[in-house]
Amino acid sequence: MASSVPFTAPLYHHLQLRTLIPPPSLHKTIMSASTTGCSKFDHLMDTFRVKVKRAEGRTLNVPLISPFTIASSRLDTVRNVAIRVELEDGSVGWGEAPVLPHVTAEDQPLALTKVHEACQFLSFCQPFTLGLLLEKLAGILSGHQFASVRSGVEMALIDAAAKSINMPMWELFGGSQNTITTDITIPIVSPAEASALATKYKKLGFETLKLKVGKNLSADIEVLKAIRAVHPECLFILDANEGYSCSEAIEVLEKLNEIGVTPVLFEQPVHRDDWDGLGHVTRIANKKFGVSVAADESCRSLSDVMRIVNGDLADVINIKLAKLGVLDALHIIRVARESGLTLMIGGMVETRLAMGFAGHLAAGLGCFKFIDLDTPLLLANDPVLGGYEVAGAIYKFTNAAGSGSFLQLE
Repeated sequence: MASSVPFTAPLYHHLQLRTLIPPPSLHKTIMSASTTGCSKFDHLMDTFRVKVKRAEGRTLNVPLISPFTIASSRLDTVRNVAIRVELEDGSVGWGEAPVLPHVTAEDQPLALTKVHEACQFLSFCQPFTLGLLLEKLAGILSGHQFASVRSGVEMALIDAAAKSINMPMWELFGGSQNTITTDITIPIVSPAEASALATKYKKLGFETLKLKVGKNLSADIEVLKAIRAVHPECLFILDANEGYSCSEAIEVLEKLNEIGVTPVLFEQPVHRDDWDGLGHVTRIANKKFGVSVAADESCRSLSDVMRIVNGDLADVINIKLAKLGVLDALHIIRVARESGLTLMIGGMVETRLAMGFAGHLAAGLGCFKFIDLDTPLLLANDPVLGGYEVAGAIYKFTNAAGSGSFLQLE
């Protein structure tokens, strides 16, 4: 792990608090705690008073086992930001703001700067209930532009509060179950490399493979054939990351149909702003091939979700805390369930800090048909101590308070 950037009192005195909080007219509307649908979390939001003793951020750099290539970017090393929040009672919470080029709005330097501002605010803020504090935080880190940082700081605060009341996070979010089963991702690679990875993942017990596609249609088909040859019983999720045109997306489904392959899900087949194309692919995929279509990059706000619902543009939405923030994600989950959309949960390229939080949320709510929380398994090393237990595709969440995860500071 790289440099630490603590935020201390003398720096704060050169700032005016009012410059950190936009006027109410610029605040993003945040739902009240009673709308999350998680009674224990709602109660915590309404009643738990937060006084932060110290808050800090630091870079979190971890190499990948091999390059992670998707249609829109390539990553060799995770360059995220870790957030540590300590409450007056000594409870410590951890969060992570992931950075993925061409996907998150923030790069690492900007993320670290915004974490700095948020930590300054938290360190010198008067006591508030958790719900009110998170609402004020949303005023500092508003909208999709700072969603990844907002999510990381929200994680740290919620983790600290859960530890303070000695409750595991999966129980806080509903206690539906304490295990989840994830898929695992094969990035854009050669057929031979894909075959080797599929063989490895089959031995580890992964039944669902998520295949990154969208750069070259013919090459994508050859990779699928290679995987099918060594893992014929696996379920496929195709993720184009906006890489196909509308016609290409339909063509890939036709070619797969010819060789007897039906994906269980086709994720973000077209560009995020191609709403007509998304709807057209969804209709053809449903009626002709029996394939569900998921919106990921096209789903970055509640207004996006309502557009998808009202236009019947997708069957599934992918919830990622880093593109929505924790509170907005909970709101969208509730709206999506009430609207009949199927839910998927995923992430950027993250360590077990962020993935663990998302996993606790998924286990606690128990409402996700598709779970894609695999990226810690793609890292060359694991900087996170404690947390959930891993057995192949299955994550088990313990009864440790909060997320149970932490970093060993240097």
